[in-house]
Amino acid sequence: MKTLIDQSFVETGRLLRRWPREQEVLTSTVILPVLLLLMYQLVLHKFLSASSGVDAIYGFVPMIAVTGAMYGAMGTGLSLYAERESGLLRRIWVLPVHRAAGLIGRLLAECGRTLIATIIVVALGIALGLRFEQGWLGVLGALAVPVLLIPGFATMVITVGVSKAGDKVVQLFSALVLLGMFFNSGFVPVQNYPGWLQPVVRVQPMSCAIEAMRGCTIGGPIATPLLQTLAWSVGFASVFGAFAVRGYRKAAEG
Repeated sequence: MKTLIDQSFVETGRLLRRWPREQEVLTSTVILPVLLLLMYQLVLHKFLSASSGVDAIYGFVPMIAVTGAMYGAMGTGLSLYAERESGLLRRIWVLPVHRAAGLIGRLLAECGRTLIATIIVVALGIALGLRFEQGWLGVLGALAVPVLLIPGFATMVITVGVSKAGDKVVQLFSALVLLGMFFNSGFVPVQNYPGWLQPVVRVQPMSCAIEAMRGCTIGGPIATPLLQTLAWSVGFASVFGAFAVRGYRKAAEG
């Protein structure tokens, strides 16, 4: 067990050192979320704040943090596909390391990448007017929510990233995440959507994470959306976990 943990952390360190040098990862993890937050704040802040009665920054920051975490996973999915195509996965597979270290290390690296990206988005949000009325516990809780969601989502991305059509499928997922940006509780309040669409918007994973982060900042329910976020993450991992392991092994041995 100690060997597995040590080797997983070695893989985590390798990825965290490598990803900042990869354009698709750096763009999707840092540059895109920062630009999106600035765009939303400059263009839509006054209109959405007036229509909802609440400062829109408290929806923008959680929405961009969660979206950035997901987009970052897409970038690392493309990076994983490139490792598959270049034969790097195969070369790592024949080394005397535990077979599970690659996947565990990659999931830990995803959590680390998400935490760094969330810190950047929250720091920018504070500069734009975000305030934490729940104190330091609220700050820590807000930073932890995207990290809680991303392992399950990353499991799904890994499943498609190691497939032969991984690059195309990951790009399709990116389009779905972009669509989700316009149908969540951070963009506008749920009650502003058509009645038939409100249940979908309310329970989709982005909205659950956004509401948990909002509760950590301006106040409101935290336990229920946090448990819903955890349920989504565990659900994704449960459904796609076996496929991710099988696909990773097949890609490494192929």
